Amino acid sequence: MNTDVLKGQWKQLEGKVRQKWGKLTDDDVSRIKGDRDVLIGRIQERYGLARQDVMNEIDAWVQGEPAR
Repeated sequence: MNTDVLKGQWKQLEGKVRQKWGKLTDDDVSRIKGDRDVLIGRIQERYGLARQDVMNEIDAWVQGEPAR
């Protein structure tokens, strides 16, 4: 999913993002506003993961694959 699609569908995805990454606060989710880089950064901060690992996890999530 590219950034434009993520931004366009952000309102619909907010709940799923909260469900998948429960450590993200409501403030985090509202600040992301569909920006993939901000999403990656917030997940990195909350979970202490490497950027590439987060990117891979987001890609798998978007494609409906189980997390690795």
